[in-house]
Amino acid sequence: MIAHTLTTPRPRGAPPSEAVAGDRDLTGSGELSYLSEALGEFATMCPDDPRRARLRDRLVAGFLPVARRIAHRFAHRGEPVDDLIQVATLGLIRALDRFQPDYGSDFLSFAVPTITGEIRRYFRDQGWGMRVPRRLKDLHVSITATVSRLSQGLGRAPRPSEIAAALDLPVEEVLEGLEAGQAYRADSLDAELDGEGRSETLGDILGQPDGDLELVDYQQSLQPLLAELPERERAVVMMRFYANMTQTQIAERVGVSQMHVSRILSKTLDGLRDRLLAD
Repeated sequence: MIAHTLTTPRPRGAPPSEAVAGDRDLTGSGELSYLSEALGEFATMCPDDPRRARLRDRLVAGFLPVARRIAHRFAHRGEPVDDLIQVATLGLIRALDRFQPDYGSDFLSFAVPTITGEIRRYFRDQGWGMRVPRRLKDLHVSITATVSRLSQGLGRAPRPSEIAAALDLPVEEVLEGLEAGQAYRADSLDAELDGEGRSETLGDILGQPDGDLELVDYQQSLQPLLAELPERERAVVMMRFYANMTQTQIAERVGVSQMHVSRILSKTLDGLRDRLLAD
């Protein structure tokens, strides 16, 4: 099982204004001017104003390129881009409903972190291939971000002890978080393996449970009981069940009738069964 990075695509330490500026380029100055005026009007409308729903739709359509651009930053992380755009659009709608121009910040400075946070939550809560406790999901996100930062400073992949020191966590907890990351993506058993001339799938090379595994205890318990049998009875049992000989072949080998071999097997097996069950 393979895990994928959940970190934000914006370089660590980049000021929020850089991300906002990049998204601001998606609309012209005239469009931004109209959207700013519409935002002010939208924020002052009463919730039951019949014009509010139409204005909200126009604002969503106007800022939708911003949501799309943010969604595309998270592409190639194992989730369909269309799904990410839907999540980003939901974050945009929530940003519109919560935005208050009186607080002094412009809408993009508020919307970009809101949309990005919505996508991060989607990866955390919906993107995992297996059910993993919330604590381990959050821990894996922290570890991934720390690994990225330490790798830039060290020029190599950090050791678990270095990650633990940076996060002020025990090494055992860091190892648990790294192992949990393997559950983020589950590969299909029908996925074809890479390689020249290979037509195998992942399911073809995976081992199967040994059907005889549950018989190991019986085999180990039976060996000393077989050793205690008289020589003729032990030889008959070995030829029948280990050499796969028929009763007729055994009779010819031992020098008795086939009926006598049948009685020997029946009596010997009953005795072995009783002793095994008694133990």
